[in-house]
Amino acid sequence: MLLAAGRGERMRPLTDVTPKPLLQVQGRALLDWHIAALQQGGVNALVVNTAWLGEQIPAHLDAVWSELAAGQRLRYSHEGRDFGHALETAGGIARALPLLGEAFWLAAGDVFAPDFVFDAAIARQFAASDDLAHLWLVPNPAHNPLGDFALDGSRALNLPKDQPSPLPRYTYSTIALLKAGLFRAPWCDIAQGNPDGVAAPLAALLRRAMDAGRVGASVYTGRWTDVGTPERLAQLNA
Repeated sequence: MLLAAGRGERMRPLTDVTPKPLLQVQGRALLDWHIAALQQGGVNALVVNTAWLGEQIPAHLDAVWSELAAGQRLRYSHEGRDFGHALETAGGIARALPLLGEAFWLAAGDVFAPDFVFDAAIARQFAASDDLAHLWLVPNPAHNPLGDFALDGSRALNLPKDQPSPLPRYTYSTIALLKAGLFRAPWCDIAQGNPDGVAAPLAALLRRAMDAGRVGASVYTGRWTDVGTPERLAQLNA
């Protein structure tokens, strides 16, 4: 699943007319970088959620990835059309869950990570495990110096940022493997398929699963940018 529903407030005025996942980085839309990498990893069935300027996303992707579109392997969850607004990360995934498998890749459409490998062997190992999520973490960027989660070997830990710890802290890259079970009780109280359009973040679900010891993690050290401001976008395109 590719997340592409957000408004991109910090990217204005660019996102007043273009959804952030369609902004061009080095001659290619951000979403296209992810799709190319997913295909290289053998992933050929994609779900993309939309909201802000949502009609532009299928218009672009169906043209660029016409073979996927023609084979019904490129599908959409139109949150803006169905509810008038984006459902945040957990709400959006819960809404799209009927289109997804029991285990699936997740990537945010506003992140540039051209070196990331969507490894099919790792996905199979994850699917066979008891974990509910496996996160890829990156060294903390300047805009998030305290990171998001602590790392103990291959386990992500829910440690408050103000809690002293010898364990290193990293930033969540917004690339992950997830299981549908994370979006069911007791981790998530959103109804199957999110028929009411509940908006909810993913972090709370991940932290609950971490507290139960069911979230793995790896450190990704390749190129990675959260394209969150016009300045970061300009730096990538310089």
